[in-house]
Amino acid sequence: MNQRSVDALIALRKIQRVTELASRRLAATAGLTPSQLAVLRLLDKSGELSSGRISEATLLKQATITSLADKLEARELIARRRCDEDRRRVWLRLLPAGVAILADAPDLLQETFSDRFNDLPDWQQSLIVAALEQVSGLLDADDLDAAPALDIGELDEAVTG
Repeated sequence: MNQRSVDALIALRKIQRVTELASRRLAATAGLTPSQLAVLRLLDKSGELSSGRISEATLLKQATITSLADKLEARELIARRRCDEDRRRVWLRLLPAGVAILADAPDLLQETFSDRFNDLPDWQQSLIVAALEQVSGLLDADDLDAAPALDIGELDEAVTG
């Protein structure tokens, strides 16, 4: 392995570690995953939303939103209600306990990244995106489904592929 490969792998590992540490900090302080926090923040900002709209806004699959909603509802952070006109549609809203947990939740890692990334000139942004897409291809990760969330995911999620 040459030095550039070593340097690249170290940089990747640092990204992985900071993602893990941020997820663990959020779990310790708020008892949430980054995806759960993103859903709560979206509901806080927008009020009652359909699970389909949340899926679109977060770029998470509908099945993932359903699973997140199950967990958030079990903790009494959100409430669900079926649409009267279309029983397939489910509306979610934040409960007072959800509002309270948001008050103490730390910033998401992707928010920090996005703020700093947006401050870069366009050419640097393009260079970084191109390099990261190339790395994704090198790791055969191009076909993996991923939302724009720096989240290690649920520890009990099955890896498929």
